[in-house]
Amino acid sequence: METKRIWWKWLLLILAGSFLFMVSYGLISVPGTLAEHYKSPLWLLGLLCVAASALDLLLYAVWWKWTRGLKAQDLPMRRLLSDTGIGFGVGILFFVLVTGTIALSGCYRVNGIGNDWAALVTSFFTFLVVAVGEEVLFRGIVFRMFDEQWGTTVALIVSALIFGFVHISNSNATVWSSVAIAVEAGLMLGAAYKWSGNLWVPIGIHWSWNFFQGPVFGFAVSGNKTGSLLKAVIDGPEWLTGGAFGAEASVPAVVLGLAIAVGFLLLNRRKA
Repeated sequence: METKRIWWKWLLLILAGSFLFMVSYGLISVPGTLAEHYKSPLWLLGLLCVAASALDLLLYAVWWKWTRGLKAQDLPMRRLLSDTGIGFGVGILFFVLVTGTIALSGCYRVNGIGNDWAALVTSFFTFLVVAVGEEVLFRGIVFRMFDEQWGTTVALIVSALIFGFVHISNSNATVWSSVAIAVEAGLMLGAAYKWSGNLWVPIGIHWSWNFFQGPVFGFAVSGNKTGSLLKAVIDGPEWLTGGAFGAEASVPAVVLGLAIAVGFLLLNRRKA
């Protein structure tokens, strides 16, 4: 645990860091957006998204070195592939369970398979940029700094609430959808970060969460509709399906996400 700072210096640092990485998140999405808009080859789009994500992570490492004089210990390169893979698998499992629960209720059924593979690949890479940018900001800056200064419980609650309610401006968002994201995703991603000690696991979860929710299973992603591999009919009460915001605003997602978050916290306690 790093030493605590005088409260006003800590406040200035977290405000400056949050602003810096909000700007950087906006900037790293530009190359991929332009490549998609101008119908660039998929290999170029993928390369730009990977490069932009790597640049954001590099900036994050430089920021911690500059502000603390220490390495960004939550970016161990030896665990890049393994822990991102673990997180990606958790995200897949989560949305398979959520979708399966909704399907068992009779509110989700597949009536066809899409063939727009270019759109699927595009979504795969653009959601990588989203995952890296948001995890650097909400786990790397907000969670980590609150954890160091005020402890894990405060860090989990504050980072989850902020993460949930920044989505209130999304299309089709409601207070409930923001609470749902805070509980299921904010707590899960914060707990995964605390357990793993690195950003790779939450990045993997966030990446596959968005990709499988929208481009694979056909739900909206945080209020934004995407093309999808599975052509699904989703019809039922909003508390069960998530409605126009997406399955992450459903009660099954909240329950399952909270359960996984608790699982990570128990694993972290055993590790300690």
